[in-house]
Amino acid sequence: MKQPFILQLLILASFACACTSTAEKEGEAPFKMPQVSLPSIPARSVCITDFGGVGDGVTLNTGAFAAAMRELSGKGGGRLTVPAGIWFTGPITLESNTDLHLEQNAILVFSADQDLYPIIDTNFEGLDVRRCLSPINALGAHDIAITGEGVIDGNGDAWREVKRRKVSDDQWKRIKARGGFIPEDGKGWYPDEGYYKARLTAGSLNFPDPGLDEQEIKTFLRPVLVSLRECERVLLEGCTFQNSPCWNIHPLYCTNLTVKDITVRNPHYSANGDGIDIDACENVVLSGSSFDVGDDAICIKSGKDADGRRHGRACRNLLIEDCTVYHGHGGFVVGSEMSGGVENILVQGCRFLGTDVGLRFKSTRGRGGEVKNIWCRNIYMKDIVTYGVIFNLYYAGVAATELDKDGKSAAPAVAVDETTPSFHGFHFSNIVCAGADQAVFINGLPELPLKDIEFCSSSFSARKGPEVHNAEGVSFTDVTINGEKI
Repeated sequence: MKQPFILQLLILASFACACTSTAEKEGEAPFKMPQVSLPSIPARSVCITDFGGVGDGVTLNTGAFAAAMRELSGKGGGRLTVPAGIWFTGPITLESNTDLHLEQNAILVFSADQDLYPIIDTNFEGLDVRRCLSPINALGAHDIAITGEGVIDGNGDAWREVKRRKVSDDQWKRIKARGGFIPEDGKGWYPDEGYYKARLTAGSLNFPDPGLDEQEIKTFLRPVLVSLRECERVLLEGCTFQNSPCWNIHPLYCTNLTVKDITVRNPHYSANGDGIDIDACENVVLSGSSFDVGDDAICIKSGKDADGRRHGRACRNLLIEDCTVYHGHGGFVVGSEMSGGVENILVQGCRFLGTDVGLRFKSTRGRGGEVKNIWCRNIYMKDIVTYGVIFNLYYAGVAATELDKDGKSAAPAVAVDETTPSFHGFHFSNIVCAGADQAVFINGLPELPLKDIEFCSSSFSARKGPEVHNAEGVSFTDVTINGEKI
């Protein structure tokens, strides 16, 4: 097959490929994966109706949930059962040794009343910032769970901006009918004018002009749906999480996290509508779950720039398997916030159907941090919009579908220091990609090239073959593009 690109990797095609290692037997992690402990929760159980809860979709149940959590916490923990009904509420804070259990046909709907969500000091997108309290939240808790067959709805449409180009004419009419604020250029919809003011002055999503009144720009400081910070032994199982104001699920600085058989949904147009962002966590198992979201689906992070390096908390020891992503900017993603480091991850037996990118690794100068020891195997991708696999260390905060093609040109090298991201030790085997614009795109930094990236026993159907810039030790063994070996 004639390749349209210069492939430095061909020099290295004789390298041994990791897929032949006995360490890569199905189900066996190729690194020392600790046993992930499940939460220990007493058998005691109470029902939200015992505390005056009413599931009529109208009655505000914030007080009932708070009272139930206090009761359980005071007695050493237990299960808070939410039966069938529509439970309208403000924020719910999880206490240690408790399980928020949603029975079949139980639907939690969070109020859009901003007065219920105080602005707090937190961490978002890897930075220490001020944001609204999350609808479901926990800080420093241990042995906590969200389980059952119910639905958790964050009422996110009331919080998020919408870009006009991302929706159809009919959708745009419905969005405008909500009220809100539309600037003269007509390029987007905002919940209110305060959000728009903050957006105009913000250098990023996180730092609007400090002279603006926090209360006026409160929607701009929209929360993630589920925020679990510094928690130990966490279980999320069975529920549907949807329509989040920002990211859906954000575990930060957690250890022993198990996520099993959940469904995560956001509209395709949802700004920052990530599925799950596993951020500087250790000892994590994510399995049997599905994602259909407006941004990255399964995303691994560990802090951003100086704040991330100062915290110095790596994301390590993760097993991700048997998950399906139907829509998202990336199926499995590392970055771009990875300043604390990411290591020891196995992704296997997953399906990405129609995502913008399949496997996505991103960072940029200024981040620092080290990403290493990542294994992706038995991954099945179909109708990928752009890249089957991409490494981009010139990430500029846009979706892969919006990348500036000029960004493929190598910029001059700069001095290597603590702000230079380091990526090495990536292993891809049995990757099947049926349809992509480009099979593989690798774009490292000239001052610190990407290192040791190996592909084996894989096949890609794509309009373009692999392209490599600023990378060393890249190898392809028994890999085909459009049916022909490279």
